Amino acid sequence: MSGAHFAFTDRWGGVSAAPYEELNLGGAVGDDADAVRTNRELAAKSLDIDPADVVWMNQVHGNDVAVVDGPWGDRPVPQVDAIVTVQRGLALAVLTADCTPVLLADPVAGVVAAAHAGRPGMIAGVVPAALRAMTDLGAEPSRIVARTGPTVCGRCYEVPEAMRAEVAAVEPTAYAETSWGTPAVDVSAGVHAQLDRLGVRDREQSPVCTLESGDHFSYRRDRTTGRLASYVWLD
Repeated sequence: MSGAHFAFTDRWGGVSAAPYEELNLGGAVGDDADAVRTNRELAAKSLDIDPADVVWMNQVHGNDVAVVDGPWGDRPVPQVDAIVTVQRGLALAVLTADCTPVLLADPVAGVVAAAHAGRPGMIAGVVPAALRAMTDLGAEPSRIVARTGPTVCGRCYEVPEAMRAEVAAVEPTAYAETSWGTPAVDVSAGVHAQLDRLGVRDREQSPVCTLESGDHFSYRRDRTTGRLASYVWLD
């Protein structure tokens, strides 16, 4: 879509040491703060983005949304799991290491959003909440372009049966089974079903499963590990 940009990192090309090697972009996982700062600069510059024009979140697996007009600066980063802006050139970022990063853009209205949809956030409705914030700013679901990034797939996200039932009661399409036949949850399928019901038709899903891919960080696989970033912005 003309004017809208979506980008997803892998784990390579940064300066972090093991177990965060290399391009860890998460600032709250135990990595060296200077390394994270350098990695964020490297990632932004590789996308021709000014690192000072990237907005991050303090993600808490909820459904709160913040409308932003610039980076936080000296202000505390709020505890939200989605951010929305109408400022062109301002990049919104979401950190993940198995959860589903959701990027949304309506280039006609000039509105973009980034959401962090883990299992709790997906069933809490963080994606519909982000979409409502976008439509409040003039976006139309039929024009919105949605891209979801690398995430743990439904064949690998094993959960207890009771948890699968709890999730499926809210979002039936997230009901899944692992490749070895145990209960599982497919967060990305749930996100895409929510978007479809809300009228978003232009959707693409990354084929990458973070748990299966050695090129991506996975909390479920490694526990102590880095974070990937997904970015959305408008020219």
